Amino acid sequence: MKKLFALMTALAALLLPSRSTAEEVGTSATACVIIDEASGRVLLSHNAETPLPMASTTKVMTALLALERGNLADPVTCSRNAFGVPGTSIYLSEGETLTLEEMLYGLMLASGNDAATAIAEHIGGTVDDFCRMMTARAAELGCQNTVFLTPHGLPREGHYTTAHDLALIAREAMTHEIFREIVSTQRAKIPWEGRSYSRVLNNKNKLLSTYDGATGIKTGYTKKAGRCLVFGAEREGMRVIGVVLNCYDWFDEAARLMDIAFSRYEAMTLMLEGESVRTIPVTTSEEESVSAVLAGDLTGVIAKGTMPVIEIDLPDVLDAPVSRGDLLGQVRMVSAGQTVASAALVAGQSVLRDDFTARWENYWENWFIAQ
Repeated sequence: MKKLFALMTALAALLLPSRSTAEEVGTSATACVIIDEASGRVLLSHNAETPLPMASTTKVMTALLALERGNLADPVTCSRNAFGVPGTSIYLSEGETLTLEEMLYGLMLASGNDAATAIAEHIGGTVDDFCRMMTARAAELGCQNTVFLTPHGLPREGHYTTAHDLALIAREAMTHEIFREIVSTQRAKIPWEGRSYSRVLNNKNKLLSTYDGATGIKTGYTKKAGRCLVFGAEREGMRVIGVVLNCYDWFDEAARLMDIAFSRYEAMTLMLEGESVRTIPVTTSEEESVSAVLAGDLTGVIAKGTMPVIEIDLPDVLDAPVSRGDLLGQVRMVSAGQTVASAALVAGQSVLRDDFTARWENYWENWFIAQ
């Protein structure tokens, strides 16, 4: 059991996003980053660990917490506090109720500060408590320089993040299918209480209509933060997430940075789920060995023109019994000395224990059943 726990801990550590030095890139942004969405590995960066205000890109975390803590069909009511929030709005009336899903569309497409506050109060009870939840959740995701003091990103001293931290938050949010659906939607309609027509929400992210393979995610602007953008795209099996903070040509710069990433890196699959990498001898069993097979595809992003190597960690021998699917070890894809992908290796079949003790226990079990 201790060996299994240690192995699972090692596998989990490999899946944590790397903060190793990435390729420095020139940019018009004060800070930027491009990460591989699958692994979280940083591909390109500039000042990526510098704390900065982030305006409405804050709402990526607001949406993530809402999805993790709420239900899409939940009724969310606009309080007096939410009704009075300045800035961009979906023009909620005090006492108006929408579903959480409808609020999320208003939050992410139209960047409604009123929707952000209504969601925060619905999930956290109060805005302050919700913001504490936001900061704590960011820390769980590995964010080292992030503090949330508002759910919408309006200027407030002490409210900040980094390009890298924001990319990690967006990466987690993109694991939710409904989040991906919302942030890739260019136009949507939601109810408008007291009116005979619906609210029309237009996504402010121009990349959705101008950049091939764009997947989202969120715009933001205040005078203090400048133009901020969280963005993503997928091409030929490679998915990236990027962030630019305080960037005057935000959409053009985001496209340029993604072009660089796609031109220099590519996704490669070295082994497939179910593929056997080795047979391991098994003691105290009539079976001589068990196959170690991949629990998932070994796919990683590597620099173009390079060839990764495979590293395999497995025990030399196993003791029966072994159950099909038991975790045995791991296989890693390594490029330029860095692990870019890993997959668990599990037992491909079950093997029963077969020694004197096992036979004696089996005899007694069958004897009692027969009585």
